[in-house]
Amino acid sequence: MKIQNIKGGTDFLPKEQRIRNYINDTLKEIFIEYGYNPIETPILMYYDILSDKYDEENDILKEIYKLTDQGNRKLGLRYDLTVPFSKLIALNKNNIKLPFKRYEIAKVFRDGPVKVGRDREFTQCDVDVVGISGQMIEAEMLSLYVEAFKRLNIEIIIKYNSRQLMSGLIKECNIEEEKVSKVITIIDKLEKVTIDELKDYFREIEIEEEKIDKLLKYFTLSLDELNKEFAITNNENIIIGLEELNTLDDYLKALEIDDYCKFVSTLARGQDYYTGNVFEVYERNMKLSGSIGGGGRYDKIITNFISDGNIYPAVGISFGLSSIYELLKNDERFKSDSDVDIYVIPMNTKIESLKLANKLRNMGYKVELEMIDKKLKKSLDFANKEKIPYVIILGEDEIANNCFKVKDMFNNKEFEVSMNDLEVIKEYIEKE
Repeated sequence: MKIQNIKGGTDFLPKEQRIRNYINDTLKEIFIEYGYNPIETPILMYYDILSDKYDEENDILKEIYKLTDQGNRKLGLRYDLTVPFSKLIALNKNNIKLPFKRYEIAKVFRDGPVKVGRDREFTQCDVDVVGISGQMIEAEMLSLYVEAFKRLNIEIIIKYNSRQLMSGLIKECNIEEEKVSKVITIIDKLEKVTIDELKDYFREIEIEEEKIDKLLKYFTLSLDELNKEFAITNNENIIIGLEELNTLDDYLKALEIDDYCKFVSTLARGQDYYTGNVFEVYERNMKLSGSIGGGGRYDKIITNFISDGNIYPAVGISFGLSSIYELLKNDERFKSDSDVDIYVIPMNTKIESLKLANKLRNMGYKVELEMIDKKLKKSLDFANKEKIPYVIILGEDEIANNCFKVKDMFNNKEFEVSMNDLEVIKEYIEKE
């Protein structure tokens, strides 16, 4: 048997996991500040719920991990956290007061291509709101994005667009309704492929040359140009889409985050369940080619799940933890290999050292105790290698004298502490 991870599965050692924990903790802190509540949903779901909103050609269906249980029921592993959230609301509509704001940080699974920042098993960090229409909540979510990445010290650009506008522009080219979804999927590739390749994709679904030219004309216009081009129009999708985008644009300027945001008419995001504005976040200097976050409005999923005659507007954004980790893994802030503050080395004083370690922990310090009788030099080498800032060597003489010395490993200094006055340690370290 060859011991190995599956392709797209990753083990994270302590140094790596500390960075991931830092990302999680930073995001949780911001989610709570913005009024979001924690939830947890199952990894396993019925396959028909996961696949319900897609036609058979949609790429997402190819990436769902499929399995059956002992009752031969068709199941799947969740590929995002939006569908499970929608299912949760549908099941708990009588126990949840709207609007409901949630966050969830959990594993998702996609049997798709593996690249830097995208594994087959990865963690998503999502915030969603159900029960609020309009662009005010969308602007607040983009503000949350800006604040989150500021704290993570990552420079970003947020691309945004309207699915309504995209549908309207495609219909304006006299393309049949049944082809709109496929055309959107192709348009979304515009920033990733050449114009000739894009035209070939259109020809594959039998879009005429004059319609292709018209599509390329409309989907290269700026927001200002689109507003002028369609200042007078009967195309309802374009009217709604431009209104959504213009309103959002006004909010972004008012919040003074418009410098972080960029309208991109070709941005669709892959999922067909988006009904309004959509967003994707990229590292501004393209240190990663893929997105590090994304989301949008999806008013129909929960509405259709519940199907009680009411509308359940929803909007959400997601953070790609794996991608964010790739950007932070070499950051100077995480150069230390250990979270430990103080390393206690017993010299024939195991009981006394255990007691001292617990007292120091009760004072709020993270303390590791040497327990395998390493020689003193090896213990000190370990502390240096792990970049532990303080070391206490507790021998029989220290016990007899009721005091010990703390070695400051970074500054090559030491100070003496009485067993009866451990607060001196706190005072000294705080000064440092």
